[in-house]
Amino acid sequence: MKIVIAGARAIGTYLAKLLSRNNEEIILIDDDEDSLDNISTNFDVLTLHAHPGSISALRQAGVQECDLYIAVTLDQHVNLESCAIAKALGAKQTVAKVEDYEFADPENHDTLQASGVDSVIYPELLGAKDIINGLKMSWVRLRWDVHNGALVMLGIKLRETAEILNKPLKDICGPEEPYLIVAIKRGNETIIPNGNDELQANDLAYFMTKRNYIPLIRKLVGKEGYADVKNVMVMGGGKTAVRTASTLPDYMNMKIIEKDPARCELLNELLLDTDRVLVINGDGRDVSLLIEEGIKNTQAFVAITGNAETNILACLTAKRMGVRKTVAMVENLDYAAMAESLDIGTIINKKAIAASHIYEMLMDADVSNVRFLMNANADVAEFVAQPGSKVTRKKVFELGIPYGMTIGGIVRDGEGILVRGGTQIQAGDNVVVFCHNADMKRIEKFFL
Repeated sequence: MKIVIAGARAIGTYLAKLLSRNNEEIILIDDDEDSLDNISTNFDVLTLHAHPGSISALRQAGVQECDLYIAVTLDQHVNLESCAIAKALGAKQTVAKVEDYEFADPENHDTLQASGVDSVIYPELLGAKDIINGLKMSWVRLRWDVHNGALVMLGIKLRETAEILNKPLKDICGPEEPYLIVAIKRGNETIIPNGNDELQANDLAYFMTKRNYIPLIRKLVGKEGYADVKNVMVMGGGKTAVRTASTLPDYMNMKIIEKDPARCELLNELLLDTDRVLVINGDGRDVSLLIEEGIKNTQAFVAITGNAETNILACLTAKRMGVRKTVAMVENLDYAAMAESLDIGTIINKKAIAASHIYEMLMDADVSNVRFLMNANADVAEFVAQPGSKVTRKKVFELGIPYGMTIGGIVRDGEGILVRGGTQIQAGDNVVVFCHNADMKRIEKFFL
């Protein structure tokens, strides 16, 4: 597959690194030569020093023969225009990163497609969805819904209060139990567990279960005492904050703390229709301000400024002041591991989320809902088993699944089913695959 990426900044560089492991033919275009040099030195990626909006540059990159053109420069107009040009030149599929919700609105999809833009990525909206998911369950680090919630994967940090610690998994999640543990993150190591492995305090365990059994999981991990989130305090009034406030559940109230007075005025205009969001002009790092605004009665603190260090430190301050649920936006992947080691709750990385959505377009198999789990160095995705595909010919334990891959569950006729070794997957099943340190493209051959 030939892929042309316009923009060697955060998302473009991350995508190029990610896709280079699949041995795809990748060409990265940017007018900043230093950015191109940084990636070409360490990864098998061809680079072209040129402006992505140039027709001659796109021709030189070979977009007329490419399977996917991805425009993720810092300028959304360049992204949209270059997608239109690439499509006209012969690119099979195009995707553009946008900065305004207007272009991500489903009502405008047909208009954009007619202009040559097949799909758009709005990272702020994707980040907001992850934040809301994190707020809905204060005791969970990550929630990932499969097939509209028929199955749910929960990433949970285990404390000493969990009743399932230090016991072989074969004793605590046998065939009769309504959950599976598909992976364990312990320190810097990700474990695909077998029946003899045990859970330990401070593990980040990934559970696969059905939605109606979430209360049972909550009891097993000893987190029934965690208060549900009703009051949220947000530091940073950027676009992600606006999208988060716009999709806030009815039972939550939010305070947004923003330093820039002009931005506060704009936020009040943008959020005029909701009376559950209060905009406050101030510095979210000011402890006295946090106390004055009721941090002691706040169940969740979300730090989404443009500075990763500020977000991490603010979350640590909120934790010291008694807030149990903290969410930090950390765009620098080097800081993500540090944030996890400091026990910051949910980590949001918009470029990784955006890359997940783009990655779906590269798969030959029928796959959706791809998600990169940064802290586990793993991918999780929802495949559809095709008639006659390898995954339907034998029971799961006989398939010879590659090391690092596990099948956590299937959805058949809308019903979630947890997978055991003797499960027989059928054509048409939606299959949840957890993949650690393995090439997702290698795995898809099981489903074709």
